[in-house]
Amino acid sequence: MARVVTKFFIASMLMWVAPVAILYGFNHNLLPGSTQLSPYSLTLVSGFLAVISVNLVIGFYIYMAMKEPSDKHEPDPAFVAEAKASVSQSTSQAEYPTESRKKEE
Repeated sequence: MARVVTKFFIASMLMWVAPVAILYGFNHNLLPGSTQLSPYSLTLVSGFLAVISVNLVIGFYIYMAMKEPSDKHEPDPAFVAEAKASVSQSTSQAEYPTESRKKEE
C-alpha cells in the first residue's frame, strides 16, 4: 500500500513540476531555440509542451498502475449466495408479472 501512495505522490508532483518547469524554461530563455520565437509562438509552444508533459505523466502513471500486481480476491461466500438468491427471485417475478399485479390489488 505504501508503494501505491508513493507512486501517486510522485506522479502528482510531476504533474505540477513538469509543466511549470517547461513554462519557466521557455519564458526565461533557458531552452535552446526559444530566443528566436515570437512572443505569440513562445506562448503557444510552451503551453502545448506543458500540456503534453502532463499527459505523458498521466500515461506513465496509468502504465505503472496496470503493471501493479493484483491478488486474486475471493468474494464472501455468504454474499455470493445472497446475490444469487436475489437474482433468481427477481427473475422468477419477472416471468409472471400479471400474478404479482393481482396480488398487489
